[in-house]
Amino acid sequence: MNVDFTTLPGPDRYRMLTNFIGPRPIALVGTRSLAGHNNAAPMSFFNVFSHEPPLVVLGIQYRGNGDEKDTVGNIRRTGEFVVNMVDMSIAEAMIVCAVNFTADVDELAFAGLTPLPCKQIDVARIAESPCSFECRVERIIDYDKRALIIGEVVHMHVHDRCLDAAGRYVNPETYQPIARLHADNYITSDRQFEMKKPDSLWPYEVAQVTPRSERAAK
Repeated sequence: MNVDFTTLPGPDRYRMLTNFIGPRPIALVGTRSLAGHNNAAPMSFFNVFSHEPPLVVLGIQYRGNGDEKDTVGNIRRTGEFVVNMVDMSIAEAMIVCAVNFTADVDELAFAGLTPLPCKQIDVARIAESPCSFECRVERIIDYDKRALIIGEVVHMHVHDRCLDAAGRYVNPETYQPIARLHADNYITSDRQFEMKKPDSLWPYEVAQVTPRSERAAK
């Protein structure tokens, strides 16, 4: 099957991209409304972009009528947002936050989530989230129907339970974020394994290494 994305209708492009690129981590993005309400919206078009500088990226589609979503408007106005990661403990609350509420609804209160003040930005983070990233807008790239928002991480909050005893690495037994697959299907990291690349091929020359395809044929 060959798919020409230059002629494919938008809904079909979305279906093919999201069906095959995954799992995609979920950012429960917190912002502050003009009236001071807590806004929270889950985004699966999200990922870490760089560590120097520390950047995350959000891809936020506009509404069907062409209007910006509250999250985009709040971020444009304040230049700030917080990314709350999602695990099974707040999965159902995350889905509640996906509803298109009016701007005057405090979505954290409606979903039963606990707001806590951030350290460096004027946005509430979620107490129940395993980790949260305070972000300031680095730049916004606008397309006809979408805004690509790049945020610089200025502060991180992480539950101690999510780290090993040294506080250095993630404890996979206690930090199991969920991610989105296709349609309404999600996955959690309940099975992990380790694969390390070799430090080098020395003392072998590259020409001496048997290609993988040839090894499989033997």
